Amino acid sequence: MLEGKIALVTGASRGIGKAIALELAEKGATVIVNYAGSEQLAQETVNEIKEKGREACLMQCNVADDESCKQLAEEVIRQYGRLDILVNNAGITRDGLIMRMSEEDFDQVLDINLKGTFHMIRHFSKYFLKQRSGRIINISSVSGILGNAGQANYSASKAGVIGLTKSVAREFATRGICVNAVAPGFIDTDMTKGMPESALAEVNKMIPMGKMGDAKDVAKAVAFLAGEDASYITGQVLCVDGGMAI
Repeated sequence: MLEGKIALVTGASRGIGKAIALELAEKGATVIVNYAGSEQLAQETVNEIKEKGREACLMQCNVADDESCKQLAEEVIRQYGRLDILVNNAGITRDGLIMRMSEEDFDQVLDINLKGTFHMIRHFSKYFLKQRSGRIINISSVSGILGNAGQANYSASKAGVIGLTKSVAREFATRGICVNAVAPGFIDTDMTKGMPESALAEVNKMIPMGKMGDAKDVAKAVAFLAGEDASYITGQVLCVDGGMAI
């Protein structure tokens, strides 16, 4: 259980981020719901948490903006005095074949998915180190392990998140801070709901278990890594992908 813990989930207004926020709250944590632009959706996440009798609040921050991340960290500490769980989930896609991919599309994905994770860890690191405790869970992707045609930018960013995770885990290990990554495969979210039936059928053929996962599957993996049962696990990548990365 996560009773008394303070958790921050970036990009928690929908999809996997929302599921993670709800799961951490279900386990007892007070959840800070971060969003970049979708305030209404993020507020719905907060409302759902409060309806369950748990505590939550809303904080806006574009993780690609270093100064904004610094201000977010200061506000979290001002309000709560500490942070126990940081989940770096915020991410975007700008898919396209590499020969047609613009530098802007490449940079935007790296700025949010990879540099955003770096910004958040960097600005919260002094508080985690002072506490000598904490959990950092970064959301990578099976694409960062296997690669994916048409996603050179996204795959590079998520592979970078894995490298970042392992490096930070080594830096923080002696201070009681565990740093891990979760790598989802194809998960049933709003993004995948728009795919044609034929494309979904092809996706399912790629998954040994023959079906897409649910956002709750990812959320439960994050909650495990955030809890005491994972206190001797650090620098690892937990794949939640139905066997795709076997």
